[in-house]
Amino acid sequence: MSDITIRDVRKSYAGTEVVHGVNLDIRHGEFIVMLGPSGCGKSTLLRMIAGLEEITSGEVQIGDRVVNRLEPRERNCAMVFQNYALYPHMTVANNIGYALKVAGMKKAERLEKVAAVAQTVGLGEFLDRKPGQLSGGQRQRVAMARAIIREPGVFLFDEPLSNLDAKLRVQMRHEIRRIHNRIGATSVFVTHDQVEGMTLADRLVIMNRGTIEQVGTPQEVYDRPASTYVAGFIGSPAMNFLPATLAEGPVLWLATGERVDLRGVMEMPRGLAPRAMLQLGLRPERLRIGPVGSGAMDVRFEFAEELGSGRLYHLRHEDVPVTVVSETKQTLREGEPVGLTLLPGAVHLFYGETGRRIETTLRSSVNERVSA
Repeated sequence: MSDITIRDVRKSYAGTEVVHGVNLDIRHGEFIVMLGPSGCGKSTLLRMIAGLEEITSGEVQIGDRVVNRLEPRERNCAMVFQNYALYPHMTVANNIGYALKVAGMKKAERLEKVAAVAQTVGLGEFLDRKPGQLSGGQRQRVAMARAIIREPGVFLFDEPLSNLDAKLRVQMRHEIRRIHNRIGATSVFVTHDQVEGMTLADRLVIMNRGTIEQVGTPQEVYDRPASTYVAGFIGSPAMNFLPATLAEGPVLWLATGERVDLRGVMEMPRGLAPRAMLQLGLRPERLRIGPVGSGAMDVRFEFAEELGSGRLYHLRHEDVPVTVVSETKQTLREGEPVGLTLLPGAVHLFYGETGRRIETTLRSSVNERVSA
């Protein structure tokens, strides 16, 4: 079994702590994606699991062994890097089988295993070529085959698709997930690309400045983001945020002085103080544009982007930009006032000072126009 247990793991460079007491449990066979922007600590944490970075304090356990003091080769992990890390003078077959050769496996057995693994990743006809004769996607497949052939308990992926074009990234996402499902090893995948995270992960680990902001399935993180940080990171386009003040019940005052009544959309939790400072979060795909006065908010149209299946509308509420994604295509003039209707699931509330989520009870009915 290759569970991974991370307990109060910290990492410092020259006295500056960059990973701050991370705790995480990863189950055997699970596909975990660590997601966050550059510099959030996700790759550093992955490298500490692999043994490529020393752990300043805390404990990493793989299976039933604490691995803090073990060399990378002793951890039963295989790592796939962003830059492929292939031997340019070796053929594909020799690159894939190198670890088995070092381990002393007989040539006939080694070649048989190399051929089987190469077939698995679609490289059967390229075994005699060298890395320089392959495309980026093919080289990444070689790197994956080299990891698979070791039959590790844990696969570690450090932004392996970053160097590929958009079409190849989609193909390789499917390939990685397919191989994971077939092999059943534990996988930890680091990326800054939320689409990769949402499509690959059993669970997402959202990281922010060396800490874990939220852990959950892609659907959980999307539906109930724990903070404005997570809400702004997950979802494309990103969630809209409007500063607001609590009036009473489900009524908010926006910074512009406009009154927004969320009756029919959600029930506010008890205990929120009147005039509490909030952030009103609105999912772009759960908003609809109608004539002025037809929705919960009045905004002005700026321009639209054509998406083929729909349009991305850029609007403005006073000085705050608001985006809406809709399959409905409307012809609007720049500066034209329109009304926004809030569909179920559109609204998320956060504390103004901390950015943490306020738990509310969502309603299933479509919001009606109730603002003044």
